[in-house]
Amino acid sequence: MNLHLNKDIASNYKSNSQIARILTEYWVKTNSYCPVCGKPYLCEFENNKPVADFYCDSCHEQYELKSRKDNSIGKQIVDGAYSTMIKRINSSTNPNFFFLTYDKALMEVNNFLIIPKHYFTSDIINKRKALSPNARRAGWVGCNIDITKIPGNGKIFIVKDSKVVDEKKVIEKWQRTSFIGNKRGESRGWILDIMNCVDAIDGESFSLKDIYRFEDTLKIKYPDNHFIKDKIRQQLQILRDKGLIDFVSRGRYRKVIL
Repeated sequence: MNLHLNKDIASNYKSNSQIARILTEYWVKTNSYCPVCGKPYLCEFENNKPVADFYCDSCHEQYELKSRKDNSIGKQIVDGAYSTMIKRINSSTNPNFFFLTYDKALMEVNNFLIIPKHYFTSDIINKRKALSPNARRAGWVGCNIDITKIPGNGKIFIVKDSKVVDEKKVIEKWQRTSFIGNKRGESRGWILDIMNCVDAIDGESFSLKDIYRFEDTLKIKYPDNHFIKDKIRQQLQILRDKGLIDFVSRGRYRKVIL
């Protein structure tokens, strides 16, 4: 995988946003592979496809690319219209998301990761303030994707800190968390919330007592559930069965970093 961005392909463009789009889309097209099935290339949709930028013609997964000039992913990714995004993540055509950062001075990719579509819920989409009445698109409301609310195992790096991650590890990580895609509504919310609770605990190992500290927060989110601790234990068992945490001894677990 060549991390260099070929600036020559954008030599006829003047707009900085257009140049960035051309450079990064070309890089993905010529360097990436499908992180779901491993096919060694991705196909590009026609320009202005409303849902996605790339697709795999083998497993038919779709991908939307977001990129920016930076050395780190940061906490939030700027996206388009809020209403469109909410509608999209709740649809059957919701794409997976590629996030790419690059060093403008070196013209090299330093981070490239995928967040599977099943990690996207309305909780991670932050509505931006509507544009002022004097703006060209007065009243338009955009959104940001808050990636701090996505569990660590939902951020699958293909390139991290300018180092290429082994392809087999990328595909394995996808496969280990793909079961989340079969969950719907509140069931998906619960498993993602408990994954975030586990991430928030310091250290490699944790106890039931540690994770019960999130009970009050979960009660606020799920006010109709009067058996929060039972639900927590149920979700921990799912994570254990899927190999995302290890059972150490009664009431004790260890995190698994994929």
